[in-house]
Amino acid sequence: MPAFDRPQQPRVPLSWKIAALAGATACLVALVVGLLVHVWTKHDIRHRAERQARNDVISATDVYRRSGALTSDARLDPVDLPYALKSPTDDDPHVSYGGSVPGSMDPTVWGAQRVGGPGTPVLAVQVTIHNEFRELYRLDLTMVVASLIALTVVTPLAGFGAGVLARRLRRVSETASRISRGDLDARTGPTKGGDEVSDIAATVDLMADTLSRRLADERRFTADVAHELRTPVGGLLATADLLAPGETEDLLRSRVRDLRGLVEDLLEISRLDAGAELPVHARVPLGAVVAEAVARTGLDTEVDARPGGSVETDPRRLERIVGNLVVNAHRHGKGPVRVTVEDRTVVVRDHGPGFPAHLLHDGPRRFQTGAAERGTGHGLGLTIAVGQAQVLGAELRFANAPDGGAVATLHLPG
Repeated sequence: MPAFDRPQQPRVPLSWKIAALAGATACLVALVVGLLVHVWTKHDIRHRAERQARNDVISATDVYRRSGALTSDARLDPVDLPYALKSPTDDDPHVSYGGSVPGSMDPTVWGAQRVGGPGTPVLAVQVTIHNEFRELYRLDLTMVVASLIALTVVTPLAGFGAGVLARRLRRVSETASRISRGDLDARTGPTKGGDEVSDIAATVDLMADTLSRRLADERRFTADVAHELRTPVGGLLATADLLAPGETEDLLRSRVRDLRGLVEDLLEISRLDAGAELPVHARVPLGAVVAEAVARTGLDTEVDARPGGSVETDPRRLERIVGNLVVNAHRHGKGPVRVTVEDRTVVVRDHGPGFPAHLLHDGPRRFQTGAAERGTGHGLGLTIAVGQAQVLGAELRFANAPDGGAVATLHLPG
């Protein structure tokens, strides 16, 4: 098979991407939820502690005013009272978060109120919330563990679901790839799911059906035109042979021969397209067959063939391929043209401008010869060579030499 495939780029499987996205989403959700729960819980703890401190200081102040005695948790003008509570401007109760208790890591909330008018002592009550913050730490730890468990469960499930989706997409991709390689009978068929992947598969199959019909119409038209032209062209050639010798007769006969060659090429292409060509294998000396094919072209071509090598192939089709490659090298390239035979490989090289970029990328096309300065022709020679190589199961590659010139390499199967 001829090789015109585009270079494969490194890729990451879709299932990995979806699994990674699911894992990242789960981590993000867990982080946001954990932060929200932590902030809300911490705010609630402080709010409840401040409310308790306010109630305690109100109760303790009321007891002090009535009896002059301090409750067990109340103090007058404590040294470690937060600065914001040391000099209240009114007799109302005030609360403040005091951070950690000196000498310990216990967080605390203070409540303070003057026992009388201005200048009277400040009665303060201290409420520690160490246990509540310890519960908050345990809650955070629980959230982290739950998030890790959810991540270990969600990621494989997402990977499994993505794998199912990737297999369905891969099936459609394989069908499209087979169609691009010329297998117009490839179809994806009905797919389960009833989603966008099913729509893509149905669209690819519809595209293949449409393409197959159009190519069949084109091939049928080509074959019909070639068959219809064959008879009148044969008549023209016979008529030209009856003309009196002269320059006009030679020119007319040359043009009619060219026309007949074009018709024969079209017929050959139509047979190749229809799959009607079958090889007749025989054990033949490869170097001798190639040398004979080059000699029949009548063109000045160097042949470097090692004697003794033999292959099992169809010699007629092999001669057709080599002859077309040599004629193309002389017509569109420059000399010297050299044919090298080694093992089961035949290389035809010229020293012209090389193959055009579109041919290296997409392969030869019918009736497309590249730039005008590359010569004349119908663009069918390389197309026929590729078709005959496919019949032989051979690989025909086109490339340009680093130092200039076109290089066609035919590798015959073992």
